[in-house]
Parts: sequence; C-alpha cells; structure tokens
Amino acid sequence: MDLTDCYIKVRKRTEKICSHLQIEDYVVQPVADVSPPKWHIGHTTWFFETFILKPYFAAYQEYNPDYNYVFNSYYETVGNRVIRTDRGNLSRPTVNDIYRYREYVDEAMAKFLCHEPAAEVKELLILGLNHEEQHQELLYTDIKYILGHNPLFPAYDRSYGSPKVAQSDAGFIKLNEGVYEIGFEGEGFCFDNELNRHKVYLNSFEISPNLVTNAEYLEFINADGYYDFRHWHAEGWDWVKTNHIAAPLYWHMIDDEWYHYTFHGLEPLKLNDPVCHISYFEAYAYAAWKGLRLPTEFEWEAAALQFEWGKSWEWTESAYLPYPGFTKAAGAIGEYNGKFMVNQKVLRGASEVTSPGHSRITYRNFFQTHLRWQFTGIRLAK
Repeated sequence: MDLTDCYIKVRKRTEKICSHLQIEDYVVQPVADVSPPKWHIGHTTWFFETFILKPYFAAYQEYNPDYNYVFNSYYETVGNRVIRTDRGNLSRPTVNDIYRYREYVDEAMAKFLCHEPAAEVKELLILGLNHEEQHQELLYTDIKYILGHNPLFPAYDRSYGSPKVAQSDAGFIKLNEGVYEIGFEGEGFCFDNELNRHKVYLNSFEISPNLVTNAEYLEFINADGYYDFRHWHAEGWDWVKTNHIAAPLYWHMIDDEWYHYTFHGLEPLKLNDPVCHISYFEAYAYAAWKGLRLPTEFEWEAAALQFEWGKSWEWTESAYLPYPGFTKAAGAIGEYNGKFMVNQKVLRGASEVTSPGHSRITYRNFFQTHLRWQFTGIRLAK
C-alpha cells in the first residue's frame, strides 16, 4: 500500500469511529483527561497541517490561523494553546467547521503526495499516521467515558464486537534467569521511546498466561480489598478514600447484581471476561492481595511470545524511563515522548480498541497511576 492509500485508510477510520455519534456527543468533556471527540478530529488534522503542509508544501495556504491555538496539544515549540481543561468549552469552531477543515487538509495532502516526499518528510508522515492511530484509540476511550457517564447509559454501537480471549489451563510460564534483549530493532516504524535495543539481566520469574478475570477480581472486592489498607500503596490508599473507589470504572451495583457499562450500553457483568478499566493502584493492590506481583516491562517483553495479549493494556511494575542511549529529536517532534518520562508507569501489549497493525511487543504505553479510562487490565507474575 502506498503512502496516499495509507493516509486515506487511516483518516477514514477516524471518521468511521465517530460515525456512531450524535452531534452533541462531539463537544462533551466530563473530566480533564477526556477530550471532546471534535477536538481529536481537529488535532489529528492540525498535526499534518503543522508538521508537513506548512513547512514542506509551497502552495499550501493555512486554513485558519486560530486553529494552531485551538488544536495544538502540548507542543511548546509550536506556540500557545487552549489549556486541556478548556477543550470542552470550545462550542466554536463547530463540528461542521472542523470537518471542513479536515477535508481541506486532506485535499492538500492528496496534492502533496502526488510526488514522492523526501525521506525526512516521509518519516514525519508515518509518524503522523501512527499519531492518528493513537488518537483513534483515545476516541474510543473518550467516547466510552462520555457516554458511560451519561445518566441514561446510551449505547455507542450495538454492533460493536468485543474480541474474545481464550483462557489457558496451563500454569504460570517460567523463564530462566539470564540476559535478555529489550527494545525495537529491524525494519518498520517504532516510537522513539522503544529505542535503543539493549540488554537487561532478569532473575528467574514466572508469569501468568492469562489476564485476571472479572470473577477473580470480584473475589478481591468481596474480601473487602478496597477497605484494607494493607494491600495498597500509601498514595493508592489515599486515592481510594478520597474518591470513594470500591470497584473498577464502569461497574455499577443494581439490585444486588453487578452491571458494567459497555459500548452496547449497561449490561450484566460478564464474569469470565478479563477485568478492565483498572488503575495501577488497583492492579498492585489485587496482586498484593493474591500474594503475587505485577511483571516488569522487561519481564513482559521477554515472555510475550508465550502468551496471548492485546485485549487490554497491562500495567507493569516499571517506571516510564528512557532506555540507554535515548535521545530526543530536535524541535517540536522531540516533545512527543521524552518530556513525559516522569511520574508514570509503563503498560505493555495493546487493547481491543488499539488500531489494527498499530501494536507490537516493544510498544511502551504509559499513564499516571490513578488513571483507568483506558482499556487497562492485570497480568500477574511471581
């Protein structure tokens, strides 16, 4: 598939994700971490305009100078921006305005891609496509949060099919102590935080072939796990008490039965499904209650070929830090990952809403310890 086809395919998938929304759904921002869908539509368009068309396409005329301020996310190099918590206050530009902006940029990109771009521009384009795929997953998670906090619990898409994960009857997978190679190598795309490939020494360990299920997590809840400080980090215990947390996100007790919000609306809890929308604090506490632990990201990568992954992002015990020899690119692109390497935990794998072809064993996702609106789950180690 050539670059133009790749570009069109990615851009159309974003719009398909939004095709199930009503116009009012595009504007809502219930919490700071959730961006309105229309902002994602504009921001992913802004990325191509800002980093490809404006500097490299001589015939390009900027669509609207104000949009740099509206749709810049966190790039200090590019200039001022609307603060994240104010994205939901942007009743203007309208959803129709933003789709016209998207169409304008797509037409310009089609003309630009009539000629083979230089190697450095091609690299930026591929980064832009992967960036949009990241926002496709964010669209799914943000839409779920928006609709899942609507008191009517409306369905997003009743035809949505959540992939099934086979449970293995085998015991924990054992790996011997030794030196393992970690990080990306070879051809193809990777983010800068997956570099450089390097050696790590691991003690012998065991890792579960399965994710923790709802039924297993329910045992923790029924054992008053949310009310026993012994299982929690001090910060996690403060988070539980301050926010009155007593179950995973989207779980609701109705008439003494557990339900959870899904893309189909509110449904009875499926006990055999992997538990999802769990914070690091909860993942750690559950593991401690079981007398086990979370794997490090290096253990996860060393063992990943031996188990099935991709249903939920999996919390690890690793802080999000640079690999040996990590360097940030010059300019705004250097702000992509490196400046977030503090106060975050690494998650490995992928989730059911990760874009097709976007995942790989070396992929390093990262979030703060209290967040759980992403599709996050638990794999245990010992």
